[in-house]
Amino acid sequence: MQSKRMYTGHLAMLGANLLWGVMSPMSKAVLQSGLVGPLSLTTLRMVGAAAAFWILSLFTRREHVTPHDLALLFFASLFGVTLNQGFFITGVSLTSPIDASVVTTTTPIITMILAALYLKEPITSKKVMGIFMGAVGALILILSADAAHTGENAGGMTGNILCLMAELCFATYCVVFKDLIGRYSPVTLMKWMFTYAAICCIPFSYNGLASINFTTLPTAVYADLAFIVFGATFLSYLLVPIGQHRLRPTLVTMYCYLQPIVASMLAVLWGMDRFTPTKGAAILLVFVGVYLVNRSKSRAQMEAEALEAARRTAPDAPAMPDVPESSGRS
Repeated sequence: MQSKRMYTGHLAMLGANLLWGVMSPMSKAVLQSGLVGPLSLTTLRMVGAAAAFWILSLFTRREHVTPHDLALLFFASLFGVTLNQGFFITGVSLTSPIDASVVTTTTPIITMILAALYLKEPITSKKVMGIFMGAVGALILILSADAAHTGENAGGMTGNILCLMAELCFATYCVVFKDLIGRYSPVTLMKWMFTYAAICCIPFSYNGLASINFTTLPTAVYADLAFIVFGATFLSYLLVPIGQHRLRPTLVTMYCYLQPIVASMLAVLWGMDRFTPTKGAAILLVFVGVYLVNRSKSRAQMEAEALEAARRTAPDAPAMPDVPESSGRS
């Protein structure tokens, strides 16, 4: 049962990050068209996803959310969606895509530190080695981008700081609100979180949204927007709570290393780049890193092992049941 839960969590995070990886070139295409601005695109994602989650909730079991949890969901939305997306999209507009991708690799590191401080989880050698290997693999893919784009490498410090703030917000969401996420279904969680996010975003992007002439948008832009809103936002955020409920926070954020892999593979498929042994080695490093973090021991496991060792030293002590290796938090 435990392995099945873990398997479901891994599939959920894999799916979400694959969608986010595909979203990157599509978002770039929409923004480069000049027809939709960064904040307008963010708000369209929030509003579209909120509407989709509310519609989906009509066909699922209704859950009562306490006023206390509604307040917590606002702050979860603030860190996990509003500030995360707002800081990142603004940061990307002020720095280069490569710099933004490099900053993204800090997410598991930040999450591991926050989990140690807030959840009192151990920083194990396997966890550190896994994060290091995953980061190296992701950085190799990012920095080995086509030489034609090397002119984009010099990003602005302000943009880089904003991207770092975005990753800090998402790491905070993964660690601090883990218990809240486990109390409700993904649909209930996300319909409220995206409703709050839409309410927060609309005042800052109203003028930009009002200036968009939706009747003249090209079909290609509409197709990209449809995928960004309903695929890379609605569907991906439907999957994220499934992964968060079953995996430790550090392992959840380790999957962000898949996004440069997806971007690299798309570039190869579209004839914009070629697959090299270096890219293959980088991809292997990422997956080995995820494996090591998954195999690292949680606080619950270490406490159970210590208790078992103490019981074994006592006479006639009953044996403790085995604790699955993947249980517990980050």
